[in-house]
Amino acid sequence: MALTTQTFDAAAYTADGTQRERVTLPAALFDGTVNMSVMHQAVKAYLANQRQGTAATKTRRWVTGGNQKPWRQKGTGRARQGSIRAPHWVGGGTVFGPTPRSYTQYVPRQVRSLARKSAFNARAREGAVIVIDPISFEAPKTSRLVQLLGRLGVAEKKVLLLTNGVNRNVYLSGRNIPWAHVMPYADVSTYHILWSDVVVIESSALGDGIAPVAGSESAEPAAAEDAPKGAKRAAARKGAAKKSSASAGRAGAGKAARGARTAAAKSAAAKTTGRKVAAKKAAKKKGS
Repeated sequence: MALTTQTFDAAAYTADGTQRERVTLPAALFDGTVNMSVMHQAVKAYLANQRQGTAATKTRRWVTGGNQKPWRQKGTGRARQGSIRAPHWVGGGTVFGPTPRSYTQYVPRQVRSLARKSAFNARAREGAVIVIDPISFEAPKTSRLVQLLGRLGVAEKKVLLLTNGVNRNVYLSGRNIPWAHVMPYADVSTYHILWSDVVVIESSALGDGIAPVAGSESAEPAAAEDAPKGAKRAAARKGAAKKSSASAGRAGAGKAARGARTAAAKSAAAKTTGRKVAAKKAAKKKGS
């Protein structure tokens, strides 16, 4: 008897949040397998591995004081005591207290892979898997990522956004969102998938079978409007450059004209001074 595998489809969106046709999820990963015991083992090991294991208390060996008997063995009428740092004394040592230890649990690779696959299939059964075209942010912007998740209709849920490799700008954009977690698709664990209510996956992370498409008609007019604006801005910059060069030329011509006028005035003054000196000399000669 041949085993039949289940296939799933998921809602798909462009990188700007425009809805597109639903896509079929890869059958190699999304085949309907859900193993509860394996998922429990993987999550338990993940949480245990997060523990530092640094809790410690002091036994009577390490508590300060109590180096001698508080009183003599016999003759006092009191019970015999050997140290004031015994466990039954106030300030004494702790019996069977925690000591530093490792809580690490090892889970085989194939078991981790099966648990991760089961978690993805559990979310696919609930219709909580969304495929989105590769996201590209020029710079980190939290409000932009919040708007994108709002267009996907998951703004009020715990969202796990899986990128194709490390996407620094998208990660920094979602780092301050308490209900969203951004991480590479290759690093996701069973715990993160089960923590989330919705899993948003970049199409390139799932393989080449899901090709990105252009935005819908609602997004095209915006792009068409942006093109003339860009052309207008470029023309405005060119006009400003021409005006600045023309003003610079006029300023240079004005400086040259002022220089010429100054030189002419200086030469005229020199001539006048020369004539006056010659007239004075002629008057002196006549008087003599």
